[in-house]
Amino acid sequence: MLKWLLAVVIALLLFGGLTPWLRRMGLGRLPGDISFERDGKRYEFPLGSTILLSLLATLLFHMLK
Repeated sequence: MLKWLLAVVIALLLFGGLTPWLRRMGLGRLPGDISFERDGKRYEFPLGSTILLSLLATLLFHMLK
């Protein structure tokens, strides 16, 4: 359980640090990504980007196997 939690924390930190770079590459603006602004706050739900990153990670892990 501890290894899983550590992996999730590291993944979130990496994704948070790479967000500006990933945004320049177009992630966060794919079809299926939802973003809206309400009361001066911006809400983003990157569903399409999450699916794409998941598929890429799956392919990478299967290739390394």
